[in-house]
Amino acid sequence: MTEHDAHPTADREREPMAAPQPAPGETCEDPTRRDTRHDAAGAEAGPRSAAHTAGHEDGAQVSTDVTPPGIPEAAIPELVIISGMSGAGRSTAAKCLEDLGWFVVDNLPPALIPTMVELGARSQGNVARIAVVVDVRGRRFFDNLRESLADLEAKNVTRRIVFLESSDDALVRRFESVRRPHPLQGDGRIVDGIAAERELLRELRGDADLVIDTSSLNVHELRAKMDAQFAGEEEPELRATVMSFGFKYGLPVDADLVVDMRFLPNPHWVPELRPYTGLNDEVAGYVLNQPGAKEFLDRYAELLQLIAAGYRREGKRYVTIAVGCTGGKHRSVAMSEKLAARLAAEGVETVVVHRDMGRE
Repeated sequence: MTEHDAHPTADREREPMAAPQPAPGETCEDPTRRDTRHDAAGAEAGPRSAAHTAGHEDGAQVSTDVTPPGIPEAAIPELVIISGMSGAGRSTAAKCLEDLGWFVVDNLPPALIPTMVELGARSQGNVARIAVVVDVRGRRFFDNLRESLADLEAKNVTRRIVFLESSDDALVRRFESVRRPHPLQGDGRIVDGIAAERELLRELRGDADLVIDTSSLNVHELRAKMDAQFAGEEEPELRATVMSFGFKYGLPVDADLVVDMRFLPNPHWVPELRPYTGLNDEVAGYVLNQPGAKEFLDRYAELLQLIAAGYRREGKRYVTIAVGCTGGKHRSVAMSEKLAARLAAEGVETVVVHRDMGRE
């Protein structure tokens, strides 16, 4: 398991504030002002307001109020902080929460965590659960983590800390397999960086609500542990994309499953059907009434139920099913629509894409 950055976008509302008047020869620029990014839940990012934490030359900070006037405590989102050893699977854990519907921010400076909670509170319920990945890549800000946690605790924000642990041997193997240095090794060895990171994270590990040792876990086993902790009683959803395509234009590169409809007669050779597509009722009826068509649809839908159950067990949340015919206009389109309707009826979130329809 390796680490990578994900950069969700963020937005916040601007609060009116009076700009301080500069003295002659001075500027009013706040050296601590930073832009953060947020997902598609809101408007454009802006500067921190006067109610937010402000930096001063002597290093003092003013506490951020997570519940500004007009925002009830019930609106404050649930917060999970993911941290731990580099190479222990933080990115996998974060991706798992993202698949479960959490808003995930990777490598956020700890000082900005209260600001993210405020943004979630302002989203009118659109951001009810936030996961923040904090690691040594942001070590310039790591000293601020304890202050941020204390600030959140004082404001009764529900938060949990998930700490990903792994043995030195497992971490060394993982870094060597990807041929990347440890973030803290500097001019030393990988083991030197691991030792430095353990010491830096020692207190945080002691404060963790959940510690997961990934030394002997693969990616799927780690996802299963995260699902068990955060999925609740509901089984994680599987999302399916059913894509029609034409073989003469090439196979879809993102297909997980490919099925061929060229065993059915081609409506292209029926003059009155040729101008239309598989979305036309007459064309769809022609395709589905051919010998073997309905039997195929029934049995393939049953097969997909079996595959979907296995995908869920293995932690796979997305599947693309490619349905092909010669040109991607008639047979594959009609069968894709019927297959997607079957999946949707079984509770699978389904999207239909007709890649090559209209391309001829």
